[in-house]
Amino acid sequence: MEHDSELDALGLLCPLPVLKTRKALQRLETGQVIRVLTDDPAALIDMPHFCAEAGHELLAQKEADAAVIWYLRKG
Repeated sequence: MEHDSELDALGLLCPLPVLKTRKALQRLETGQVIRVLTDDPAALIDMPHFCAEAGHELLAQKEADAAVIWYLRKG
């Protein structure tokens, strides 16, 4: 999937993946897409909740080995 920015949050534990995603999204324009890599099991709950609360669109969630790849559109 095409994306405008990427954030490697591998090795980070809750709440850091969400906090770093929030900061990375602040640098993007509305409608742009960020690709986020996580391996924290809590991200499976935290990322969808963060998107819903902050008004961002969760476009896709894909598992790749031990990581999860997220595609979020800034709201």
